[in-house]
Amino acid sequence: MIELSHIEKHFGDNVILKDISLTIPEGTVTALVGPSGGGKSTLLRCINLLEIPTAGTIRIGEETATFQPGKKPAWQEIQKIRRQTGMVFQNFQLFPHQTAIQNVMEGLTTVLRWPAEKARARAVELLTKVGMAHKIDAWPSTLSGGQQQRVAIARALAPSPRVLLCDEPTSALDPELAAEVVDVLGKLANEGTTMVMATHDLRLASKIANNVVFLEAGNIVETGSSRNVFSAPTQERTKRFISTLNAGHSYDI
Repeated sequence: MIELSHIEKHFGDNVILKDISLTIPEGTVTALVGPSGGGKSTLLRCINLLEIPTAGTIRIGEETATFQPGKKPAWQEIQKIRRQTGMVFQNFQLFPHQTAIQNVMEGLTTVLRWPAEKARARAVELLTKVGMAHKIDAWPSTLSGGQQQRVAIARALAPSPRVLLCDEPTSALDPELAAEVVDVLGKLANEGTTMVMATHDLRLASKIANNVVFLEAGNIVETGSSRNVFSAPTQERTKRFISTLNAGHSYDI
């Protein structure tokens, strides 16, 4: 279970997130959608504390962290939340000087102090899961964008996080390569992986998300099942947004 209670995020005088409260059950996929600048990526980054909330409380599993304006949280408090999460970034962020398998092993051996043999076995297992077993010794520069993102997903899954966070995981890819990543994330969703993703990609959200949160100007405009939000949104602002993204496209929802 992930619980966000009254989360706010300020950058100086700019209020980016305004009193956000959400409950995300384990084993579900939640898509954060909305116009650019609405707060999707900031909210996602607040969950694993890449951005520190100005106020509010985050609970992931048994770990809880509370934030107050002007009070910096302890590093140990940040780490106990961060260790519950895995992060997949828009631009992959693989280590260019390491092969695919070394990228997946790095956190296991360096942070978790796993023996190399155990870490390698876990890395092979995950690269196989994301369809990259044939590229375990490849350098990132030799991989397509879709292949790099699949390695990045394997790396994020390596320490068995409670929740996988995906920040625009397909937006840097052309449609064909994006489809590879959608298929991998869909497989993970079917296996019960808890995911929260910020995305503009309605195909991705409609295919694998159980729930959708529509954000604009730092506020939650509408929440609901993906089928209801995409097919029959209740708020006029959501209807306009969905109709704009749907123009000229067909999505299986």
